[in-house]
Amino acid sequence: MNVPAEPNENRAIPSVVGDVLADISASPTPYHAVARAVSILEPAGFRGVDLGRTLPVEPGSYYAAQGGSLVAWRQQQEHRGFTIVGAHTDSPNLRVKSHPDVVSAGVAQIGMEIYGGVLLNSWLDRDLGLAGRVSVATSSGVAEQMFCDERPLMVVPQLAIHLDRDILSNGLKLNPQKHLAPMWALAPPTDDRAEADGTSSSVGALRHHLATVLEVPPEDILAWDLMAFDVQPPSIIGRDGDLFSTARIDNLLSTFCGVRALVELEPDHSNRTSVLALYDHEEVGSESATGAAGAFLASVLERIATAEGASRSEYLTALNQSMVVSVDGAHATNPNYVDRHEPSHRVALNGGIVIKRNANQRYATDARSEAFIVDVCRRADVPLQWYIHRNDLPCGSTIGPITAGRLAIPAVDIGAPQLAMHSIRETAGVLDVVHLLAAIGASWTAP
Repeated sequence: MNVPAEPNENRAIPSVVGDVLADISASPTPYHAVARAVSILEPAGFRGVDLGRTLPVEPGSYYAAQGGSLVAWRQQQEHRGFTIVGAHTDSPNLRVKSHPDVVSAGVAQIGMEIYGGVLLNSWLDRDLGLAGRVSVATSSGVAEQMFCDERPLMVVPQLAIHLDRDILSNGLKLNPQKHLAPMWALAPPTDDRAEADGTSSSVGALRHHLATVLEVPPEDILAWDLMAFDVQPPSIIGRDGDLFSTARIDNLLSTFCGVRALVELEPDHSNRTSVLALYDHEEVGSESATGAAGAFLASVLERIATAEGASRSEYLTALNQSMVVSVDGAHATNPNYVDRHEPSHRVALNGGIVIKRNANQRYATDARSEAFIVDVCRRADVPLQWYIHRNDLPCGSTIGPITAGRLAIPAVDIGAPQLAMHSIRETAGVLDVVHLLAAIGASWTAP
């Protein structure tokens, strides 16, 4: 077989693609995603604000962070409404239980809860790290510390085919309670009967590991929000290097395209206040203090308007003149499952930004908001595609309908096309990173 020595020599990868992939790699959890976003915003002149105090009145660039969520904005001299770009920082994964330590068959395991709509099979036989946030007791009170162990600490071993002959005829069947606990060490059994039931515990093993890494006494570890992640780094893939593969494309690709587009805006780019809203907990319904169904964004928007001199009546009027652009992953047509897609709405990788519509309001797009984004993308020379879900399959949703409903603002749902959504590792097109950046930036500069 003759393989070209330089198959990608005529296809230079835009530098921003490498930047966004580095952002995703540095963000194994929503908390790390927010920290990464802050590390991009602050050098660009954004100032963090304390929501426990009055917001600044002078025009400028600001952000407010709470846990795995962040709102950043470019404050104007006069208030003329908002253009809000929304995305989410969380992805389906495995999350550590409160009492996680289990020993079974001489193997130390970590008990996990399933978070969101995980493609469970994709988590088998992968090298997994551990990351999140840990609450630690200190002499001055409780402190929160970020935690990330990027080593391949854990693995969820699949049952050998010799012990599961039915897999060939019946497919893989995983019990999320029994089959998704990763192993991370070998340990001698402590009780033969407990061992047989898989109930023997190795009390405190995870706590001691956290204490060692964080260099604190184990008894000072009070609580944690920890999750497993794939330690394999992102890769540019394909014969022509026009695709990439990584964890958490849904929805960190949208998150960091939003962050990087925001910092590139000129100070007087629009007479509207440009807002980036990055939410946690979208994958589990958004009902939380930092989710799209909570009051976080609405409270920040009203305080922005008040700081800009608007009355409450003027703030509500401004909402009526605003627009939400909900940016989330979109399903590309899977070449091995073409029959699972709407026949007249094929979506191609590197084919451009996808406008998502659903008559049952699983996506918020309507004629008014669709016209807005079509005009925006035409002006920015961004190619467009349309996604409609099959009538005989249940459709997923986004923050779009939730944000539109909470604020009474029209919203459009868009996204970059991808494959294997909710897998531990997803695939998208290199050019669509550029398309998404351009579409987001153009939304904020739209007249």
